[in-house]
Amino acid sequence: MSFWPEFLIIASVHLLAVASPGPDFAIVLRYAVRFGRRAAVYASLGIGLAILLHVTYSLVGIGVLIKTTPWLFQLLTVLSACYLLYLAQGALRAKAPATADAIALEQQVRPAGFKAFSAGFITNGLNPKATLFFLSLFAVVISADTPFSYKLIYGLYMAVATAAWFCLLSFALTNTKVRGFLLLKGYWFDRLMGVLLVALAAQLLLSSFGNNVGG
Repeated sequence: MSFWPEFLIIASVHLLAVASPGPDFAIVLRYAVRFGRRAAVYASLGIGLAILLHVTYSLVGIGVLIKTTPWLFQLLTVLSACYLLYLAQGALRAKAPATADAIALEQQVRPAGFKAFSAGFITNGLNPKATLFFLSLFAVVISADTPFSYKLIYGLYMAVATAAWFCLLSFALTNTKVRGFLLLKGYWFDRLMGVLLVALAAQLLLSSFGNNVGG
């Protein structure tokens, strides 16, 4: 298959995957609401960089080991669920701020940068659904005869496109017209994200152990 037809297929499949709600969306939404645009952008960049992690192990063949070793994939799933639960407990404990605390929340934006970046990177890097997506992509959609340089371009595109998508989402969620409302009422979104993260963690664990029992 030539470059452009294969690239367009990959770009379309990737767009559908990145736009679907999941842990990445939950993390960006939480940081956008709780800490503002800068932190949400950092989280988005972390997610984008984590894409390169998936691309790397898919290119070097480590993905085959993960796919053919059930206990290793299950361990990845458990670690991901535990991390989501860790994030959820912080979100669920969010408290309603007083009006005067809005400025204090703004001041928390700057030191949250690296933490937000790390949260985005770890969330995507440990996401077993992302692992399955890239394993399937490189095994089924991308031809075995595709040159390594093309595969590298595909990977770089998906990393940049993912970061760009969530950065745009960050800007939309932190529009100045809704920023004040989010600062004062954001704790409800925080708690909602906490519930969502718990649900995502539970789904990961149930699907993992359910498949294990079924197998």
